[in-house]
Amino acid sequence: MRSIPALRLIAAAAIACLPLVVIAQAYPSKPVKIVVPTSPGGTTDTLARAVGQGLSETWSQPVVIENRPGANEIIGVGSVAKAPADGYTLIVSDSAAYVINPHLYRTLPYNSVKDFAPVVALARPSPVLVAGISLKANNFQELLALAKAAPGALSYGSFGNGSYAHISLEQLKKLSGIDIVHVPFKGSSPALNALLAGQISLMLVNLGNVDAHVKSGRLKLLAAATGKRLALLPELPTISESGLPGFEAGTWWGMLAPANTPREVVAKINSDANKVLASPELRERYLNRQSLEPVGNTPEQFASLIQSDLERWATLVRASGARID
Repeated sequence: MRSIPALRLIAAAAIACLPLVVIAQAYPSKPVKIVVPTSPGGTTDTLARAVGQGLSETWSQPVVIENRPGANEIIGVGSVAKAPADGYTLIVSDSAAYVINPHLYRTLPYNSVKDFAPVVALARPSPVLVAGISLKANNFQELLALAKAAPGALSYGSFGNGSYAHISLEQLKKLSGIDIVHVPFKGSSPALNALLAGQISLMLVNLGNVDAHVKSGRLKLLAAATGKRLALLPELPTISESGLPGFEAGTWWGMLAPANTPREVVAKINSDANKVLASPELRERYLNRQSLEPVGNTPEQFASLIQSDLERWATLVRASGARID
């Protein structure tokens, strides 16, 4: 038979756990804000809105999207790092903010690991190397031959200094020994417009952004920039199998909360977000149309992904020579 002191200790421990259980059960009891550190209309924004709508329906609470673009996502991400850790302020952003920016800037208003509680990885893109229709190359090997014959004559656009498209193509240049001029833009839309207008030669971008233009004959695909061939385009060779073994470009979009958000709240958001990602409606209405691959994982798995990508991009950024300050 247990002693009275032992029973009191057990009771005290159970009572101590009650507030956290109550918090998780009551959450959310008011509107939830998702900060998007990019402009409205881009992939990050539309993904956040699609997932936010699913969560709003699940929770019977409004999920409000707040766009806070600027400074390579630093403004929006930094604001969430300082937000109350109660689960009512979240952020949806691409991986560059957490795994590339720390290697580009000497100082940041946030720490990718210490200032956030990873919730869930949402999706991955289907990156492809796409060219203007006038480029005299129809595949990656022909592009290499063209670039080597005329160093500095070709150009590529990216959606910003330090973006995954920028760092990945700088890595490609080093591995292949070609010289292609980088032209940064403030977002994927203006870069794509420049490509369509013939102002740049090519760019690395998600298939969903260019699929309609490829089908209409205004752009052409040279290669997939994934580790293996795209399920949507199995006939399109990868860069890796076309002359640069091991080359892979990619990013992910994820949802995070401020550090010290109660773990029960993080677990609830994670569970509900995974259900939204698995819903046929979201996949058909948004993910498939945007050529995005749903991810979905646990907070612990997401934290491990962030840590491993921090290390991987450190090598790539250093090799590219990119630096912003």
